[in-house]
Amino acid sequence: MEATELIKNLDNLYPDARCELNYTKDYELLIATVLSAQCTDKRVNEVTAVLFSKYDIFALAKANKKAIEKIIYPVGTYNKKSDFIIKIAQALVKDYNGVVPNNREYLESLPGVGRKTCNVVLSNIYNVPAIAVDTHVARVSKRLGIAKQNDDVEKIEKKLMRFLPKEAWSRCHHQLVLFGRYICKSQKPDCASCPFKCRYMKLP
Repeated sequence: MEATELIKNLDNLYPDARCELNYTKDYELLIATVLSAQCTDKRVNEVTAVLFSKYDIFALAKANKKAIEKIIYPVGTYNKKSDFIIKIAQALVKDYNGVVPNNREYLESLPGVGRKTCNVVLSNIYNVPAIAVDTHVARVSKRLGIAKQNDDVEKIEKKLMRFLPKEAWSRCHHQLVLFGRYICKSQKPDCASCPFKCRYMKLP
């Protein structure tokens, strides 16, 4: 498959693709992305609607851990994630007066923030060209033959960066997430709605 074919079809499917996590402030996206690990965006949005109505970044830095756990319980691993949230808030308040900086090294040093989360934040907040590889992007990349079955997320990201023009990285990331979430699903992919040809199309 050529990159032009992938881009054309994704643009047709999702011309206005964007992050499906709800946020109005930079730190809200950072925290929502941390909460989204092993959880659906829909559930995260339900939780953050409550969380951010009660706390801003300064209040989170001083929050009671048990109170945060109670709110974020539905997203899973709430004990660990509540710890991440409070420590992230404390670091941002101390180091940047509550603002999420355009600084990859700093962001990846925060608890619970890996490369994928950092890519999501920098891409959406600062328009930094980036490809965040989640389970959907990984699955689609392998099925379309851009990556190999045994490639890890780092290899997949590098292959996508070589495959796609830099100006398309961020847009295609959002499109690939939506494509994997709603069409090229893990179970029972909707092959009838898929514009691509892949070996999985013969699956019942």
